[in-house]
Amino acid sequence: MKAVLCKNWGLPDTLVVEELPSPKPGKGQIAVSVKASGVNFTDVLVIQGKYQIKPELPFTPGGEIAGIVKQAGEGVHGYMPGDAVMALTGLGGFAEEVVVDETRVAPMPGEIEFKIAASFGVAYSSAYHALKDRAALQPGETLLVLGASGGVGLAAVELGKLMGARVIACASDDDKLEICKLHGAKIVINYEREDLREAIRHLTVNRGVDVVFDPVGGKYTESALRGIARNGRYLVIGFAAGEIPTIPLNLALLKSCSIIGVFWGDFAKREPAANAANLKELTAWLRAGKITPLVSATYPLVRAADALNDLMNRRVRGKVALVTG
Repeated sequence: MKAVLCKNWGLPDTLVVEELPSPKPGKGQIAVSVKASGVNFTDVLVIQGKYQIKPELPFTPGGEIAGIVKQAGEGVHGYMPGDAVMALTGLGGFAEEVVVDETRVAPMPGEIEFKIAASFGVAYSSAYHALKDRAALQPGETLLVLGASGGVGLAAVELGKLMGARVIACASDDDKLEICKLHGAKIVINYEREDLREAIRHLTVNRGVDVVFDPVGGKYTESALRGIARNGRYLVIGFAAGEIPTIPLNLALLKSCSIIGVFWGDFAKREPAANAANLKELTAWLRAGKITPLVSATYPLVRAADALNDLMNRRVRGKVALVTG
């Protein structure tokens, strides 16, 4: 089988595609023939050795997949060869076959395409954990989403609307903002053209926003924090801009606000039952059409570097996926 390999820390062009033996499932594991693999910003970081978790070299990146069960290992009773599944792999997803623990596998809704199922788990689970578990977002509150046209940002826009919030989406160009409107944003801000702090002040009549969802970091963080309401919650999701911002902590004091870290991967590991319950809710909403993940492009497995480069250079709307065959 073909697999993408990271043999040395570096940018996407350092990845190689090689033939490897097909993996065999152990006890409690399932071997899956991969049909599609979701591409996430985490993958960009992990191949450079910049992520919180640093795997041993060489390894295959890719944290989420959808495909067909090829073989069930000893003790697996819920899945049989031929079943369509989606799975959170952590690593190993950029391959034609992968082995994953049964606990990290879920049945794939029959009406959903493989590319959608493969691009759903990480972004929506991260966003839902942030909004539900960390921010306790309430109906009627105002949610500001930075980097709103990206995979996790667009998930936050959709989920925020579904949870009853008034969603303000922020992105760097008008085409991206039009996508945000289609996915539930009530109001949009082009933060390359507008002063973010002033726009927030105007749109909230000086009150500020209740929750900020920030997967970007960089130069907009302080302006967004200055635009938060009293008792607001600032969610730190990640740093897609490449810069971890330094902020004056007196702002948290003056605003009586909370700055909340969100590490979904650690939550999923430490609280698997709570994470599984969240995923069950999300899957039901996906099946019902209440959330509609956007996969704007697909790439063959051998072009994994191109997919990661496009993601890293902010050319992606929503998500992109690798497909096999």
